[in-house]
Amino acid sequence: MEDKKITTEAKAKDAGQGAAATVAKDLYGEKKRGGGGFQGGRGKGRGDRRDDRSKDEMEQRILEVARVTRVMAGGKRMNFRACVAIGDRKGSVGVGVGKGADVTMAVNKAVNRAKKEMVKVPTVKDTIPHAITKKMGAALVMLKPAKTGRGVIAGGVTRVILELAGIKNITSKALGSNNKINNARCTIAALRELRTAEPKAVKAEEKNPASEIIKKSSEDQRLEADK
Repeated sequence: MEDKKITTEAKAKDAGQGAAATVAKDLYGEKKRGGGGFQGGRGKGRGDRRDDRSKDEMEQRILEVARVTRVMAGGKRMNFRACVAIGDRKGSVGVGVGKGADVTMAVNKAVNRAKKEMVKVPTVKDTIPHAITKKMGAALVMLKPAKTGRGVIAGGVTRVILELAGIKNITSKALGSNNKINNARCTIAALRELRTAEPKAVKAEEKNPASEIIKKSSEDQRLEADK
């Protein structure tokens, strides 16, 4: 009886760790035999990380994984919902939400959707060009530029998105809602509305000094005609 009990507990433990192992395998690759950590991770894999980076430079961060249910005619259908943020830390960032029968499928759908909705964030001296406040639904996000060395002052999903965008100095505050997906979408909308200062347009007369001479000569001719 004791052997059966131990076997049952081991099976239950393995089943409980199945979802976590699936996510780890999807993000970091399969574990190498004989040590060395996961392929593409921070282990001692020889050249594996460089190969993965060359193929896909986007860094992935899971913001939220939740179990959701849908009421059907025959009962309830259980699915998983994943919210993922991706970025290259060079000004490009995106957020996507996906649903699937398991965690891996939901994460893959979210990553593909985030790649289609990438945002190019303008930066000036490792910070944003101007302050902005964006409201989307109940979520309210405030972003302000910061001096060099200030760092990223943010929390929750806003901090993850700003770090993936490559912004090194910024001050932010999330107000109005604690929903991670709404705050992530509101942050992306605020970054999409950032604009850099454009140089003032130079008039054609200022570009060509000869235009002033022609203008004066035409005025003199008109005065002589009036006389």
